[in-house]
Amino acid sequence: MALPKHALVLLACLLACLLAATAAAARAGHYRVVGYASDWNATDARTLDRIDTLIFAFAHLEQGRVVVAAKAEPRLERVLALKRTKPSLKVMIAVGGWTAGGFSEAAASADGREAFAQSAAGLVASRGADGLDVDWEYPGHSESGIASSPADRANFTLLLKALRKALDAESKKVGRHYAISIAVADGPFVDGIDIAAVAPLVDWFNLMTYDFVNRMTPATGHHTGLYRSRLAPGDARSGDGAVRQFRAAGVPAGKLLLGVAFYGREFDDVQAAHDGLYQPYGLYQGEHPWPLLKRDYLGHAGFVRHWDAKARAPWLWNPDTRAFITYDDPRSIKAKTAYVKKHKLGGLMYWEQTLDPDGELVDAIWEGLH
Repeated sequence: MALPKHALVLLACLLACLLAATAAAARAGHYRVVGYASDWNATDARTLDRIDTLIFAFAHLEQGRVVVAAKAEPRLERVLALKRTKPSLKVMIAVGGWTAGGFSEAAASADGREAFAQSAAGLVASRGADGLDVDWEYPGHSESGIASSPADRANFTLLLKALRKALDAESKKVGRHYAISIAVADGPFVDGIDIAAVAPLVDWFNLMTYDFVNRMTPATGHHTGLYRSRLAPGDARSGDGAVRQFRAAGVPAGKLLLGVAFYGREFDDVQAAHDGLYQPYGLYQGEHPWPLLKRDYLGHAGFVRHWDAKARAPWLWNPDTRAFITYDDPRSIKAKTAYVKKHKLGGLMYWEQTLDPDGELVDAIWEGLH
């Protein structure tokens, strides 16, 4: 017996609503796994299935135009070639990085902004990339040795508007969307950005929630802690603090990607109180990639692992040599994935792919989010 026409219409409406709800739930449950990649090793093939977007690091500014250096070309080609292996993979090109200048000068005039935008859009489209990541460290700041100006705050917004317009023009030619992301720090390093004005122009923010302590800070601490330690000073930075700062400025939670570090930072000649945590030090020793931490430090050479339950962060302490190492590991990454899901953020971002050759930390990100 055939159903009446009105019943068929009702059934069709119910089915459409069910499909829409299912699609919305799928979108709501998807978290981006975004990694910066200075190169790609063929042994990382298994890891590729767990990554949504790779951001090649780095292009740079040359006379105001976005270009890729000749010596970087083979590395960029290896990363772009991954799109043939995994068609759903997005590959973006990052311009800038620590000590990379030229931004303040390019953004200072309409002609400069247009040259930046057109060269960037041309590079992205011609190379078959999926967008541009702007890594200006930092507007209004010169700590990295680059030029800066009080006008950077307004000019950065204008620069991104020009870039959005140029990429949209390229998008119309090919019928696809070209994304913009920006790498940003928190605390005082973001006062040169009009966050509310920038938010509608970018697809997401890569929160560099690491390097909170480094060679320029007077004490040790968690360089990528999720929360502020009970021993930390009142102005100490944290992943949660960064998220709260950007949310308060009006950024949608889904546009925020929390940062993970695939490396540790070592401080030597550290005062021994609290097993070296948030103590003055005599020498900043440098950075150690995750494989080296596992091979030479975790459970080796007198180092003892500690866990800060409040900060959700580990550290290593050697009481004999008074050496201190701060880092991310699978446990702290699990805490970050739980935070992302609790606060409905867009996902996690990490620096950087070559520092996790076995994919252990990428696995921890993917498994925590899924």
